[in-house]
Amino acid sequence: MEIHIKRIYEHVSANDGKRILVDRLWSRGISKENAHLDLWLKEIAPSTELRKWFHAESLEHWSEFKQRYLKELETNPAVKELQDIVSKHRVTLLYSAKDVEHNHAVILRDYLLEKEKK
Repeated sequence: MEIHIKRIYEHVSANDGKRILVDRLWSRGISKENAHLDLWLKEIAPSTELRKWFHAESLEHWSEFKQRYLKELETNPAVKELQDIVSKHRVTLLYSAKDVEHNHAVILRDYLLEKEKK
């Protein structure tokens, strides 16, 4: 299982494999044509309520955001779809957040890798 993450604004690479946008909202400033997506799996993103809460708060709430998002993932049917894809293909999870360390794609990648170990 090979899962990468990167901002949707970064250059497309042959090493990306399947390019999957995991944001609930479309990324500003990029056309669907230039995104070179294989899939837009918006259902896997944090709920609208959780996303709004996190963006209204500071990074002090990162740990709580992570726990809340992991709880959402446990009951999210889109997880199975994504697990099926990553079990067969190299995947790059795409996101638009500016913070490359504190975003839901990081949590999602780690969650999928942890699930694979079990």
